[in-house]
Amino acid sequence: MRFALGLLLRHRPVCHSEPESLMVRRIFLALVMIAMHFPTQAFSEPRLRAGEAALMTIEEPGQIRLFAIDANEGDYIRGTLYVTRGRIRLDLVNAAGNSLRRFVEHAEGESEFQFVVGSQHERLQITAETATEARVLIINRVEVGEQKVPKSQPASPRMLKLMAAVERGETTEAFWNEVSAAGAPLVEPGADGQTLVTFLGRGARKNIRMFGAPSGDHENLERLGETDVWFKTFSVPSDTRLSYQLAFDVPDLPGSDRDRRVAILSTAAADPLNRKPWPADAPDRFNQDSVLELPGAPEQPFVVDRGRPGGAISNFRIAAKKLGNERDITIYTPPAYDPGNADNLLLFVFDAREYLSKVPLPLILDNMIAEKRIPPVVAVFVANPDRQARGRELPGNADFADFLAKELLPEIVRRTNVMQTPERTVLAGSSYGGLASATIALRHPEAFGNVLSLSGSFWWSPAGADKTEYVAWEVATGPQRKIRFFLGAGLFETRGSHAVGGILETNRHLRDVLTARSYSVTLKEYAGGHDYLVWRGAISDGLEILFGH
Repeated sequence: MRFALGLLLRHRPVCHSEPESLMVRRIFLALVMIAMHFPTQAFSEPRLRAGEAALMTIEEPGQIRLFAIDANEGDYIRGTLYVTRGRIRLDLVNAAGNSLRRFVEHAEGESEFQFVVGSQHERLQITAETATEARVLIINRVEVGEQKVPKSQPASPRMLKLMAAVERGETTEAFWNEVSAAGAPLVEPGADGQTLVTFLGRGARKNIRMFGAPSGDHENLERLGETDVWFKTFSVPSDTRLSYQLAFDVPDLPGSDRDRRVAILSTAAADPLNRKPWPADAPDRFNQDSVLELPGAPEQPFVVDRGRPGGAISNFRIAAKKLGNERDITIYTPPAYDPGNADNLLLFVFDAREYLSKVPLPLILDNMIAEKRIPPVVAVFVANPDRQARGRELPGNADFADFLAKELLPEIVRRTNVMQTPERTVLAGSSYGGLASATIALRHPEAFGNVLSLSGSFWWSPAGADKTEYVAWEVATGPQRKIRFFLGAGLFETRGSHAVGGILETNRHLRDVLTARSYSVTLKEYAGGHDYLVWRGAISDGLEILFGH
């Protein structure tokens, strides 16, 4: 740059008679040399700062927009992406344009993302999947110096042994060689038939947090003195199954409790020491969990491809008039589908994307139907327009219930010709989806006669209500409906430090209220948490209990 500017200054005209065209050529040459000195993106890419938003319109699918981030290595970044038209994909890319992390794809509506800056050359890349209009906003940036370091303390017999070795002056290399050979987490026998499980991390600068811990909460791993060993030990049942992530060097932020909790998502990824990643084909480790399955964990036989005949998949999009939005619907029809078969089941499933991927429900149905564990099933996967719509529609929303019963159900019958009766129609879902299954069936028992709820959020009550656990209250005080219930809940979904009842406690309470009102109800408890890894087995349990031959 100094050379280019010097060239311009040294060769500026000594008199006003020099031709103007020569001066223009010299200026152009200097600017070219300046451009060659700096990366192109310095001129072509907007630079996002905290509190700033960028608006964009992209008319051609496949086109991209790049945004540099005004931040330094180690800074915590939290932002939102809001799509007002079309669908897009958001990635974090390196200087060469290679994706380091996929935050979201097929994005509609609002999405949130967090990450810790690894390099000043990293950029946000937005790729249009359709013609789109969107806004990206950096909500918060927390510099490294503003982040705190947690304290640590030892635990676990194996860790105490290691601590003693370190105090004798030994290194941790022998320990890590042992872990490398056996994999993580460490599993040790515990008291009273329990198992001690120790999750491990190596070489963090300031903290490691566990997402999906058996406690039902985010947990800090503890550092062993000044070594490179971080760990956390839990006593769990011997039939435990769970998925989890570890988040290294999570920023400890100023702001609200929620701000600090969601910061774990900025670095949470699969455990690098665990040999069971899930799903195996995830685009990157941030979109991947690690699996712990103790020897006593119940089998999940139907999630494995056994080469059975596969059902047919079709898709359409439907407008919900009262809700003022549209959503994608996926229909599964069983192999050799006979619409006139009176034994056919009609199954509605919420959170379509997850139950077509993390829970491979079409494959589960293929296997169960082929083995005659259940009758043929027509399954309807109901997608959420976006995360905000899910939070509005699934918890006790009368308009959404009416859309299911009065708009979507007739359209499914028209498209599939299934012989629909409430006795053979099921609503199924997890978390808010389990809650929706119950509230919609209670509002429309003439359409939906079965509820299959997995970790249903039955702690919920409408905003401002003077009663808690709305569904239990509705069952206790309302007229009896002809509905059967299967409830699944995790032993790790307890109240913890939350003010409202935990999922386990409120599912048990709902079971008791349903039993008292003479409803048909089954509650099955699993040694797991709020976890699709558990739900992919629990949904087949529910179908067999409700309709098994």
